[in-house]
Amino acid sequence: QVQVVETGGGLVQAGGSLRLSCAASGRSFSRYAVGWFRQAPGKERKFVAGISWSDNTTYYLDSVKGRFTISRDNAKKTVYLQMNSLKPEDTAVYYCAVDRSAPLGAPGDWDFRSWGQGTQVTVSS
Repeated sequence: QVQVVETGGGLVQAGGSLRLSCAASGRSFSRYAVGWFRQAPGKERKFVAGISWSDNTTYYLDSVKGRFTISRDNAKKTVYLQMNSLKPEDTAVYYCAVDRSAPLGAPGDWDFRSWGQGTQVTVSS
């Protein structure tokens, strides 16, 4: 079982920045595909960003392109989500999820079986 822990959430004013971190356990982190999701109150959980294991290809929700950047540091077994130019509509609980099966394809093909507990991001206007 892979343990996933998110950190870095908080309260920020609109236009500000936050960096979320996702630390995952396991010996084969470099072969994990990782995704960030978010869930706002009363809404469904939605994919925000993903990064492949094979060539670090990145994927983004349209509304965060150009503002959010996902990256990984395999030596630290950590994936980051740098969030800039934050907007009130970015307010949500952010979750990190892992597919440790060295998957191919895009996030829609990945099987996110391990999830973190979530970290709250609140953007004030």
